[in-house]
Amino acid sequence: MHNKTTRIPLIMLAGLAVAFVTACSPRIATRGNAPEPEQLEQISVGESTKGDVTNILGSPSSVAAFDENVWLYISSVTETVAFFEPETVEQKVVLISFDAANRVEILSEYDLEDGKPVIPTDRVTPTAGREITILQQLFGNLGRFSEGQ
Repeated sequence: MHNKTTRIPLIMLAGLAVAFVTACSPRIATRGNAPEPEQLEQISVGESTKGDVTNILGSPSSVAAFDENVWLYISSVTETVAFFEPETVEQKVVLISFDAANRVEILSEYDLEDGKPVIPTDRVTPTAGREITILQQLFGNLGRFSEGQ
């Protein structure tokens, strides 16, 4: 059988293996308002009003910046493994547009495949003036005190 000196390293090795496996398991975070398909079936284009939509789905995640008649219900699921960047594994956007009579005009669903990646530009906006060093910033105001104060 195993004596005490071989049992301790085996227990430590088992504990280390358990810690390693649990540290590498992904953390899943769900954010936003994801309407269920049954809820979306209750909304009728041309018949349902803003009040009906609010009663069924709740308030929207966002309202379009330039049109208060466009409501967005946005949800996403991200997965983070260990110290790596989070990865979006699921995303759903429900767009509801209302007409002038506050009735549903458009009901659209979009998922992760419908999205387009946004690539930031590396251009720099030029500014007027001159660039000064840190020493010029620190000592630039020496001797510029007004006598009227």
